Amino acid sequence: MTQPYCSRMEETGMDRRSFFRTLGLCSVVAGGVVLGVPASAAEAEPAPPVTTNIDDFMKTPRGPHALPGLQPGKVVQVTDPSAIQEGRIMADPVRQMVRRAITELTGTDLQQSFRSMFTPDDIVGVKVNPVGAPLISTRLEVVDALIQWLTDNGLPRRNIVIWDRFQDMLTEAGYTAERFPGVRIEALQMMGDESNPWRDAAGHHVSAGNFDKDVFYLARGVEGKNVRGYKDDEYYLNQHVFNGEYSYFGKLLTQTLTKIINVPVFKNTGNGISMATKNLGYGAVCNTGRLHQPLFFTVCTEVLAAPVIREKLVLNMTDGLRGQYDGGPMKNEQFVYEYDTIYAATDPFALDMICHNQMVAKRKEMGVKVNEHPRYTEYLQYAESLGLGVADTARINHVTVTP
Repeated sequence: MTQPYCSRMEETGMDRRSFFRTLGLCSVVAGGVVLGVPASAAEAEPAPPVTTNIDDFMKTPRGPHALPGLQPGKVVQVTDPSAIQEGRIMADPVRQMVRRAITELTGTDLQQSFRSMFTPDDIVGVKVNPVGAPLISTRLEVVDALIQWLTDNGLPRRNIVIWDRFQDMLTEAGYTAERFPGVRIEALQMMGDESNPWRDAAGHHVSAGNFDKDVFYLARGVEGKNVRGYKDDEYYLNQHVFNGEYSYFGKLLTQTLTKIINVPVFKNTGNGISMATKNLGYGAVCNTGRLHQPLFFTVCTEVLAAPVIREKLVLNMTDGLRGQYDGGPMKNEQFVYEYDTIYAATDPFALDMICHNQMVAKRKEMGVKVNEHPRYTEYLQYAESLGLGVADTARINHVTVTP
């Protein structure tokens, strides 16, 4: 039996140098309020290079479903103007869009598509993006269509977990047990308030037990203390659970899920995007606020390189029924528009490159001043250098489908 992945680094003990890699990429905080990161930090200049445990991740052998998945460099885009009528999301057209996206991506029917990615014994985590509900969050109708595809092909509803990092956001976006009977709804953490304390009797964050201290993303010397945009360290800990140099992966990913479907939203974060790779890069681990300034987009590559994601992420479906071209990643009604589009890819980096380019075009169309510095896509090219995906647009097979 294959041993489950554990990060090799420890706070003390072995020589870390052999596992560290100094990042040579330009990284930047780009865009709006990110759960506590203020707009004033949005377009900051790249910080000095930071060492991480990326080499640790990359030394782990890859399995048959490892990124970039079964269809490297292929991105399917399905558009149907009937998906939204009089401001309402229409379930039937959306269901057909999801099905068409899947079959076009795999080149086979829905049953064979399922078999190429899953078995009926898998525990499948559907990672949604509930930020900005109900305006610009992952639509319930898209998730409905994915669940129907899974269950129609033999996956029990009890084997499906809709998840995100924050419990309150899931609930606000409509991801509840009542709305999705028989499906598990799980969050990696909660945030407290005056009526709901976030420390337990021992003084630890009540969500601390949800994270796996054996599996982590390490950014050496970058601690969750005195982080820009947070009024104090207590406020930071409430949101981020831990405040050291380690961002621990949720136990849901390390101990429960065997496959992941990633369902982000088509939206910007400054001159970059907050889509497929960011939905997991900042949604699968804790203690992320500290990472925005020194690493931002690099996190979106390196966290996905971790075996607990790299080996399990089999499908990405970007919800572009509505898009947001400015003011993201939080919702801003002024910049939201009906886009009537669904994207599908096994390769999240190819998907994000296509979506980034289309977002830039949309921002220009709407008269937004756009900074096209290479730093906004370097993390995608970095992923290609690691063999995790395709970022070269000349090598991406972009398939467009319309009624």
